[in-house]
Amino acid sequence: MERIKTAIVGASGYTGQELLRLLLVHPQVELVAATSRQEAGKPLSAVFPRFRKLPGAELPFMEPDPDAIAATGAQAAFLALPHGVAAEIALALLERGLKVIDLSADFRLSDADVYEEFYGHPHPAPALLDEAVYGLPEVRADAIRDARLIASPGCYPTSILVPLIPLLQAGLIDPATIVANSMSGVSGAGKKADVSLLFCECNESVRAYGIPKHRHLSEIEQELSLAAGETVVITFIPHLIPVNSGIATTTTAKLREGINPAAIGEALENAYRDAAFVRLLGQGGCADTKNVTRTNFIDIGWTHDARTGRVILTSAEDNLGKGAGSQAVQSFNLIFGLPETAGLQTA
Repeated sequence: MERIKTAIVGASGYTGQELLRLLLVHPQVELVAATSRQEAGKPLSAVFPRFRKLPGAELPFMEPDPDAIAATGAQAAFLALPHGVAAEIALALLERGLKVIDLSADFRLSDADVYEEFYGHPHPAPALLDEAVYGLPEVRADAIRDARLIASPGCYPTSILVPLIPLLQAGLIDPATIVANSMSGVSGAGKKADVSLLFCECNESVRAYGIPKHRHLSEIEQELSLAAGETVVITFIPHLIPVNSGIATTTTAKLREGINPAAIGEALENAYRDAAFVRLLGQGGCADTKNVTRTNFIDIGWTHDARTGRVILTSAEDNLGKGAGSQAVQSFNLIFGLPETAGLQTA
């Protein structure tokens, strides 16, 4: 099978590095472009020595010029860029015939006003919002297959949406009672100089941040509202923990009156029994980040607290993997008619 010529725009950050790790060894991908303004001209292997001797690792970083990217023959581009920056180059690459998988927040929201509320500036390409597909493969596989613009979900949203969507669709829980607590590794903040992210500030420390209105709330509530068929507003409390990567989320909600707790397990099983990257731990199971880091798996456990009438859901994923790079590759596989697991079967 002829390999698919692929570009990574913004390949020198943590998510870009994860995309490089996956795509350099993907059996159906030929990496033809990797961009970085800071590293332009340097081989990938010089910036990331871990990739030395891998085929394609001597490819030099290039400037993020849409014409130059298109000239490589790239058929698809992953955008690992900050929000507000990705939209402009996404538009330019779409105009040049590429499929675009955007890992920023620029196309995750269907409402430009909500984007401005949460991200603090007008949406840079509102005309594309109706076309963009929210790229949660376990929920929107058919739409992803037909899309030319994928908005790959955020890391926190993935850990919350995958467990909750089947329960809301089945009407098992009261949406008004949802509370999600998440803990993320420091790589989730991105590769930037910030005093609060220095080793001595993060090590031996756990702290909440971004409360009460973290930016990811916008896409979480959008997708939960679609699943529930009504407006859903939740409490979301993210925490920073002293690990490189991984997200552990514990979500609670009241079981609706008259619902047998066993229906929770049945709904999850019905939704994900054939899902390649969802691992159900069953009642009493507690998800652990050590089992999912550097993979595309999301693990989900649940229990029912009879004293409070609340369902407790636990999930774990790699924020750079299922929460970013590998989930984007999963969507890429769907777009190009490849096995969903191509290049992602790691443990």
